[in-house]
Amino acid sequence: MKKRIAIFASGSGSNAQKLMEHFKRNTEVEVALVLTNNPDAYVLQRADSFEIPSHIFDKHEFYKTDNIIDLLKNLDVDLIVLAGFLWLIPKNLLQEYPGRIINIHPAILPKFGGKGMYGDFVHKAVMEANEPEGGITIHYVNENYDEGEYIYQAKYRIDKGDNLEMVKFKGQQLEHLHYPRIVESIIKKIKK
Repeated sequence: MKKRIAIFASGSGSNAQKLMEHFKRNTEVEVALVLTNNPDAYVLQRADSFEIPSHIFDKHEFYKTDNIIDLLKNLDVDLIVLAGFLWLIPKNLLQEYPGRIINIHPAILPKFGGKGMYGDFVHKAVMEANEPEGGITIHYVNENYDEGEYIYQAKYRIDKGDNLEMVKFKGQQLEHLHYPRIVESIIKKIKK
């Protein structure tokens, strides 16, 4: 029986796409569902092109009901992967999936993490701090933004002439290279 992943995303979903590509022909793992809080998120079109079902939810459904948990359990989801998902994960979901929710952050944590630190905000902060390196952190999710236990970190050099687009590109290259591989290594350790 295949192990199943649910991806939560809020925007474009480039990491979600890399995950869907990675597991498309995998005989042991599949992406079972893409969930988003944004009805206009491009990740919905990406999921559709891979024929993966999606679910759009609002704040009430996410924080005040068990609907999402019921949906994940009905689909026999083993691992939740956040790919550019901007909301804090509610306690009931953390309790239902302990140690089975992971996230990717576009910086070397603990620097440049926390509420409001996502996407270009992170890259701009890294550049304004004149950091010689940027990077990514893949981590477990807990009740606080970007404070869960680290799983994997990778760095890239920031050169003097790099602008925001270059820094963002270097970070995305690392995300796309490492996230699917790390997700696969984690889900393989989960007992069905």
